[in-house]
Amino acid sequence: MIIGVISDTHIYDRALELPKTVFDEFSNVDLIIHCGDITDPEVLKCLNDIAKVIAVKGNMDYLDLPRKEILTIDKYKIGVIHGDIIYPRGDKLKLRLLAKEMGVNILISGHTHWPFIDHYNDTLLLNPGSPTVPRCSFKSIMKLSLEDKVEAKIIPVRE
Repeated sequence: MIIGVISDTHIYDRALELPKTVFDEFSNVDLIIHCGDITDPEVLKCLNDIAKVIAVKGNMDYLDLPRKEILTIDKYKIGVIHGDIIYPRGDKLKLRLLAKEMGVNILISGHTHWPFIDHYNDTLLLNPGSPTVPRCSFKSIMKLSLEDKVEAKIIPVRE
């Protein structure tokens, strides 16, 4: 299974549209995970045209979405959060503790607007960054492959 991972799109409050790269890169995914700060339901409609979308509520969202999700895909338990409420932005130690508390071996979060892949023992922490308003030198999304082994890849977004 190939999963497209995206977060912090901020459409209409900070950006006008999703970049073309998102549609190109996600054209072959089986599922899309959005980690919050969607800010407009049109984003979910556009992404749903590509693949099924699982989304959580970010601190800027008014949408009726859950604050967290736990997915079981094959042998993997995946937690999805925005990352703004209990655990401070990008604190990897606290994110690892949350993954243990949630009983997941993969925890995907957003909120930081900068991407990371952090593997610690049996826990994989992922953050796709932001395809529209990064807080680092590049815009980004992510792909997660759950084939023979777990592989995550940060994908720079070019307009």
